[in-house]
Amino acid sequence: MQEKLRDIARFDGPSSIVVFLVALPLSLGIALASGAPLMAGLIAGVVGGIVGGLMGGSPLLVSGPAAGLTVVVAELIATFGWKVTTAITVAAGLVQIGLGLSRIARAALAISPVVVHAMLAGIGVTIVIQQAHVLLGGSSRSSVLQNLTELPSRIGALHWPDLAVGLVVIAVMVLWPKLPAKWRRVPGALVAVTAATVLSLVVPMNVERIRLNGSIIDAIGLPAMPTGNWGAVALGVLTVALIASVESLLSAVATDRMHDGAKTNLDRELVGQGAANTVSGLLGGLPVTGVIVRSATNVAAGARTRWSAVLHGVWLLFFSVALSGLVEKIPTSALAGLLIVIGVQLVKIAHIRTARRTGDLLVYAVTIGGVLFLNLLEGVLAGLVVALVLVLWRVARAHIEAVVDGAGRWHVTVDGTLSFFSLPRLTRVLATVPPGQDVAIELTVDFLDHAAAEEIQEWSRRYRAAGGTVTVDDLGGAALDAAATVTPRRTTERPAERGLLPWRAHARGGLADGIARYHRRHAALLSDDFDQLSGGQKPEALFLTCADSRVVPNVITGSGPGDLFTVRNVGNLVPPAGTDPSIEASLAYAVDQLAVRQIIVCGHSACGAMGVALESPVVPPTIRRWIEHAAPSTEAFRTGHPVRGAAADLGFGAADQLSLVNVAMQVAAVAEHPLVRAAVAAGRVEVIGLFFDIASGRVLRVTDSAVVEADTLTHA
Repeated sequence: MQEKLRDIARFDGPSSIVVFLVALPLSLGIALASGAPLMAGLIAGVVGGIVGGLMGGSPLLVSGPAAGLTVVVAELIATFGWKVTTAITVAAGLVQIGLGLSRIARAALAISPVVVHAMLAGIGVTIVIQQAHVLLGGSSRSSVLQNLTELPSRIGALHWPDLAVGLVVIAVMVLWPKLPAKWRRVPGALVAVTAATVLSLVVPMNVERIRLNGSIIDAIGLPAMPTGNWGAVALGVLTVALIASVESLLSAVATDRMHDGAKTNLDRELVGQGAANTVSGLLGGLPVTGVIVRSATNVAAGARTRWSAVLHGVWLLFFSVALSGLVEKIPTSALAGLLIVIGVQLVKIAHIRTARRTGDLLVYAVTIGGVLFLNLLEGVLAGLVVALVLVLWRVARAHIEAVVDGAGRWHVTVDGTLSFFSLPRLTRVLATVPPGQDVAIELTVDFLDHAAAEEIQEWSRRYRAAGGTVTVDDLGGAALDAAATVTPRRTTERPAERGLLPWRAHARGGLADGIARYHRRHAALLSDDFDQLSGGQKPEALFLTCADSRVVPNVITGSGPGDLFTVRNVGNLVPPAGTDPSIEASLAYAVDQLAVRQIIVCGHSACGAMGVALESPVVPPTIRRWIEHAAPSTEAFRTGHPVRGAAADLGFGAADQLSLVNVAMQVAAVAEHPLVRAAVAAGRVEVIGLFFDIASGRVLRVTDSAVVEADTLTHA
């Protein structure tokens, strides 16, 4: 306990003072921009710090009145008056508590970031336009349009002392981040407002100053219930709850990225924000949200726990009670200058560039336009609708084009998601293909519904009937033939994986179709590799395996052209020296000419040759003579070779046990072969045994006494 108190005194105490110095002018400025009593900003700051800090789920998030709600609050005050607005704040807080208890806080993060960025930018522009009137010595109007239309007349009647004070604040705020770090330890907002206030007191100026009409205790007042217009009240409650929740949760997530400590419990944070809004509204304060500016300051100042946020609220309370007279010395144009800088900072050029690069500029423009000229909620909803339409358009839209290659063959390529949404473009592109041509329709799609599949099949039927040829190739995960028999769904199967399927897995099988599919799908991809190999080969290994069609060396080893020098025979056997010229020619060429580093002997499960060696059925004489080369393996199996026991422990049957023993025996035969022995002894060649279990698709390593997983194979 004492250690915890020392940490609070050492880290959280000093950081809370820094946050307090930032929060003080911001709380007053936001209240001014909202058209609320100035003490309402301080009440919200106190409650946000203490209640939000104690009950929230984020250890370093600092809550208080935020610029993001100024437009909403100003509209509510203009419509209902201040007392009813505080009642709306209470109700919004209760809604937030309900959302937090229902554990759906993360759902608020589903709002498109570009909409949030545009919303904040719209608020920033609104604040700048409003406060420009105050900076020039006047007062702002209720709407952006009014402020814009009356701005020229306000410029013609500007009040120079107010403008001078505001420009001092703007200059300090702009220049302060460029000063050395030791200067920037003092918050720029505090320095700017203090400097402008001192200037206005030292140099005689007739400027408008803040009027508090008492301390924070005097400003506390219960809310008043609305007397009608309940639809607008409900809309106001939902608007405040939604914006406060989204801004708080986004600020919490952003704050989490700034430190390595405990992360936010978003549901608890939403409950804490709701409790803070409920209390703030009951006491006559502004709505509360988590604020990224104060939170970033909190992290940078070295805070470790939530007590920094709580203490910053305590300092705000002490100042509001004991030193409220100092606040009344501040010119309103000083706070206007502060708010203009804050408003400009809400418009991030980087966000606009990102929206342009990602094709979301329309969403950004619609959202910011709606916020400026409708209202905040309608602007956000408009942005969300446009964002949703764009997502549907991008997801449901396929790229379709028809081109003719150098050989005169037409290729209709379809990429993406092919559904009935794309039927107009699909039919239009297919109609551009001249009759009587050789056409390849290449479908690289991850979704294909029945309507699109039926259109392709019907077009293909008509085109063939008119004398043309059509080949449909499923390069993507969604298959044309399956579209009419199963419920369409998006598949993550990759085109390359489909290229490994046997002929029978495609719509038409056989050699000719396989070669055509290779030319369409793989030839271009492998052209560079083949070009490099055209002058000669340099394989990594000689791969000796069974002639069984189920064993595909390049597939089970993940290799490609030029990697393996492959030799196949029945039973992957290595006869004694001098008995098989074919095997010996391959061994000599691989070791002496190609300088392979490995010789791999690979057997497999359900091997017919091993079945013959084990059971001795009646077979043609040529097969019998060849299988006799497996006699040493059969003898080793019957006399209890160690690999037999290892194979039995893995659950393999007798025939597969013999196959595994045979791999071990053939590895030994290769290593002792006169053509290989010297290279093995010198360490230039490593002889490896593998076993392919067809049923499971696993590749196992076979040593002279064990069977293990083959994933950790290394070069000699």
